[in-house]
Amino acid sequence: MSRTPPRTLIVAPQWIGDAVMSQPLMAALAARGEELTVAALPWVAPVYRAMPEVHDVIELPFAHGRLDLRARWRLGRAWRGRFDSATVLPNSMKAALLPWFARIPVRVGYAGEGRLGLLNRRLPNPGGRPPMVATYGALSRAPFPADAAPLLWLPDGAIDAAVHAARVERGRYWVFAPGAEYGPSKRWPAERYAELARSRHAASGLPILLLGSPAEAALCEEVSAAAPGACRVLAGTTALGDAIALIAGARGVVSNDSGLMHIAAAFRIPQVALFGSTSPEHTPPLSPRARVIWLRGELPLDCIPCFERVCRYGHTLCLTSIEPARVETSLRDALEAGGSGE
Repeated sequence: MSRTPPRTLIVAPQWIGDAVMSQPLMAALAARGEELTVAALPWVAPVYRAMPEVHDVIELPFAHGRLDLRARWRLGRAWRGRFDSATVLPNSMKAALLPWFARIPVRVGYAGEGRLGLLNRRLPNPGGRPPMVATYGALSRAPFPADAAPLLWLPDGAIDAAVHAARVERGRYWVFAPGAEYGPSKRWPAERYAELARSRHAASGLPILLLGSPAEAALCEEVSAAAPGACRVLAGTTALGDAIALIAGARGVVSNDSGLMHIAAAFRIPQVALFGSTSPEHTPPLSPRARVIWLRGELPLDCIPCFERVCRYGHTLCLTSIEPARVETSLRDALEAGGSGE
């Protein structure tokens, strides 16, 4: 008689990059036979649909930043008897409510924000800012590979469909992601992106697709206006699922420290990641084809990394000091590592 696999609910984080970095945990849980259902907010759900280890994705109907207590209670009650265990990735109290309302017998997560009683398998909160992949991996409660790195996958048909809809050819376009929702202290200046776009377009003849959220559309328009004929702005008009597919089909990617950076790394696309106020020691792009530019140790600034949304000194020298020519060189190096070159 075949045994029914243990049914595990995963409560997903709300940020795209964090979702990508949880993939090695998904792989570890699936490898030991657990059937994974991920409960995710709509703007993160497409990331989990690119993880073959995930059996099902449920989009949560909650508003960003709101408790929605009654709605959580109703949904949790509807799930009673459906799951054997739950793993809660965010540290907030509200993230732990669903498994508790659902009366899931085993509820795993970090102690977080006063979650005594809500979780019955609590790990102590990690100190400092440890690498996120390892932080999530510890929730597997089993030995976890130190070199674990996220991997995403999409069928060729999904990639080809998005590429066709964008009117480009697979492998014959660049993706730039000049935004970062955290704040301006993570954004390389628009004029630098434009200079790089002009150079890349002139050297390769290939178009640059500018991806990002609706809030980043104006920034992308600014880049495009300063690089006439080189760019196409898809920010704000392209759903995340299609953006993921476009990144998977790109020749190379340049971005700030953002969720799209992690997506490129998880598809092993040649890329350059630009860090300023944040640290690649905490959230690096984990890919042999990724090249990181971070000026800590090169500039006489003791504020790197500050992890602030806006530069307290108003200059953001940690990013403005990165020259486009250096990014160009790093991108060529990433392409050569991927066996493609110019």
